[in-house]
Amino acid sequence: MDASGIDRVPDGPVRRMLAAAGRHDLEAMVAQFADDYRNTTPVHPARSFTGSAQVRKNWTALFAGLPDLTLTVHDAATGPDGKLWMEWSNHGTRPDGSMQRAAGVAIFTLRDDKIAAAQFYLEPVDQDSGDVNQAVSEAVHGAAGGDGP
Repeated sequence: MDASGIDRVPDGPVRRMLAAAGRHDLEAMVAQFADDYRNTTPVHPARSFTGSAQVRKNWTALFAGLPDLTLTVHDAATGPDGKLWMEWSNHGTRPDGSMQRAAGVAIFTLRDDKIAAAQFYLEPVDQDSGDVNQAVSEAVHGAAGGDGP
C-alpha cells in the first residue's frame, strides 16, 4: 500500500509517518511520535490520549483489521506557528467485507523532529445521514427533528 498525496507534506516526521503507514511498517511509524505524544480529539473528548504506546496499539489494530488500508493526503500546510495542518482520508476493507472510510483534518505539533501532539478531527464518512436541510433541522431541533427551519 502506498500513501497517495504524501508529496504534499513537507519532509519531516509526519511525512515519514505516512510513508511508514503506507508500508504497514509499525516500528518506523511509531518511531515518529514522541514518547509523551498528546492526541486531542475535540469532537470526542473521551478518545483523547497521551503516549506513543497508544499510537502503537491503535495502528496495530488498524493494520490487522484493515489489511488493505489506504491513506490519502488531500492537502497540507504549515502555519506560522510551525504546526502542520493536513486534510486526509483513509479507506479499507473490514474482515466482514464492508468498507471503512474516514476523512478529516489533523493539526500536528512537532518537537525535536518528532510528532509531539495532534488535534485530531478524523471522522467516519457517512453517506446516508441526509442532506443539509436535515442536518440543520437536527442541529436546531435534535435528532427527532421537526419539519426543518
